[in-house]
Amino acid sequence: MRFKIDLKIFIFIAIFLLTNQIQLYAIIMIFAFIHELGHLLSGILLGMKPKKIEIKPYGVSISFELTPKDYNKKIGKGNLLEVKKIIVALSGPLTNLICIIIFYNINIGIFYNLIIIYSNILLLLFNLIPIYPLDGGRIIKEILHITIGKRKAEKYVNKISFITISIITVISSIAVYYLKNIAIFIIVLVLWILVIREDIIYERKNKIYSLIQKY
Repeated sequence: MRFKIDLKIFIFIAIFLLTNQIQLYAIIMIFAFIHELGHLLSGILLGMKPKKIEIKPYGVSISFELTPKDYNKKIGKGNLLEVKKIIVALSGPLTNLICIIIFYNINIGIFYNLIIIYSNILLLLFNLIPIYPLDGGRIIKEILHITIGKRKAEKYVNKISFITISIITVISSIAVYYLKNIAIFIIVLVLWILVIREDIIYERKNKIYSLIQKY
């Protein structure tokens, strides 16, 4: 299993240091790692083999190796692999929900309880945003894959991602104006980078599909 660190994380650390929010960022990153352990554990329990772990400025990401046998078991217009991906995607937010419940019921100090619960709520909501490749976007994509097929699923998820980020941008612009919190701007910027990157990948796949159909 490969391990990688995105060097842009140091830019984020510098920004949160300057805005005196480094403690919150550190706690969020700790529970982002725990969030990813939820994905890892569920993947292993489902017989999936971890391929790569990457530490990114907005959290931790893990990918799994795909096995041919999962492709051979058809479910709707998808296969067993899609069901496994849905379960793995759900396990991350579920891990954050468990953390919220645990720290709501134990006392390690009011300040730390509040900041840990707040961090996990942020991670839970952030990851359930219907933007691919966040967990919410992955869940929608795999459900659509099973019901309407791979190509249509990619098309609709791409549109859903752009609609969602546009709505979030409008709401966040108002929040930044009133709260004067640069962290909100950074989060929206990261989401736009994710959406644009996935759109480029989607367009490349479309060109390949078009070339295949011609021949």
